[in-house]
Amino acid sequence: MPSAIRPWFRLLRASFAAQTRYLPAALGGLIANLTFGFLKAAVLFATVRAAGGEVGGYDLATMSSYVWLSQALLGTVNLGADSDLADRVRTGDIAIDFARPLDVQTSYLAVDLGRSFFALGPRAIPLILLGALTTGIAFAPPAGVLLGLVAVALAAVLSFLGRYAVNILGLWLVETRGVRTLYMLVSSFLAGLFVPVPLFPDWLKMLANATPFPSLLQTPIDVLSGKVSGAAALLAVLWQVFWIVVVGAAGQLLTRRGRLKLEVQGG
Repeated sequence: MPSAIRPWFRLLRASFAAQTRYLPAALGGLIANLTFGFLKAAVLFATVRAAGGEVGGYDLATMSSYVWLSQALLGTVNLGADSDLADRVRTGDIAIDFARPLDVQTSYLAVDLGRSFFALGPRAIPLILLGALTTGIAFAPPAGVLLGLVAVALAAVLSFLGRYAVNILGLWLVETRGVRTLYMLVSSFLAGLFVPVPLFPDWLKMLANATPFPSLLQTPIDVLSGKVSGAAALLAVLWQVFWIVVVGAAGQLLTRRGRLKLEVQGG
């Protein structure tokens, strides 16, 4: 492994290993996602049946795929905004991170990806299996599934970068709980957590697609399930890359500007 990326890989590996200590918490998350999966399936299946078997391009089979993939990815793609980083900014411990020889944003990214990738095992895979055994899940052909896995990894990166940008605002705001709560609500809704984005009214769909949020959840689901395929799927993944560059650059800019005004008091 090139020495230039070795520190970040070690952070990712250590974070992944640390998650093995919290298997009961992962089991709790699995049960919660499974419970809400059945509730979501009941509501959305009733909607499809009431609409005559198809709504917004979704029939029962594609809606079932949406339900279980959206629940399965929740452990890997974090739509909240809580972070240890917010506390470190508030307490001034972020100064220690700035003194380290690693870039703050990318080092926290490596730690977050370790947690995200670990969640694929105890949460995502069991939910997919249970969904397939109950109401069923349709997947894209093998090439589409591989591209979908790339979309999942990119969504995990974009998820962190968005949360990082919100948390680093603490360098100006100090207390960011209000902003983080607002971010969680907006990102969850516009990402397609509650209902698929294609079911939104036209004006809301246009608004959602002008943000990075559908790339967090709707895009990986669509590519994995085969709802979008071929050139459209590749374009959706490239759109994720675009948002990663934009949001990542915004986080870097906020970090550099905030670092100049950081003041830490105490002994």
